[in-house]
Amino acid sequence: LMRPLQGPRGRSAVVGTVTLCLAAGWALQTPGGVSLVVPQPNINATVAQNILLSVEYSCRGVATIEWKHVSSWGTTSIVEWRSGNYVNISTAYKDRVTTFENGSIQLQNVGMRDAGYYFVTVMEEHGTNAYGTIIVNVYEIIYEDLHFVAVLFTFLAAVSAILICFMWLCNKSLHLFQKKTTHKLTASTTEEIELETIEC
Repeated sequence: LMRPLQGPRGRSAVVGTVTLCLAAGWALQTPGGVSLVVPQPNINATVAQNILLSVEYSCRGVATIEWKHVSSWGTTSIVEWRSGNYVNISTAYKDRVTTFENGSIQLQNVGMRDAGYYFVTVMEEHGTNAYGTIIVNVYEIIYEDLHFVAVLFTFLAAVSAILICFMWLCNKSLHLFQKKTTHKLTASTTEEIELETIEC
């Protein structure tokens, strides 16, 4: 409790009013004690890209920031830290996450399993919390698909070339065989004609 200042009642009323206005102004400036802004709530990324999950928070005291990932594979805790103190990164994200003072995190080398919802919670030491959500969509890189098609096309072209060579060799062998057979047949026919001529 504050003791009223000595002096006329008018002065006490003015001091009380000023104090009340300052307290109300402080409460309106930071409603709930903590505020959180998510400038980009939807992120599109490709496989192997680094992405920044950007947020900006403000609070009166020391804040604890926590990030979680929710997808069809389940819920995973990514990182939790207290501003100016410890950083606790989960084992699954140990070498892939960088934290920033404003509450943002950078996720490196994303894969298809990184798609989903990212929830950030900012907890102030006085008990007020703020929440934010970022949706991340991860797509396959197009040139990887083209690379697969190119490899498949090369493989099929090589198999086709081998088959064509094999068919050419078979055709050549068959042609030689037919030529020899025809030559033998011609020789025997000529001998028969000569024999007939001699007999006559």
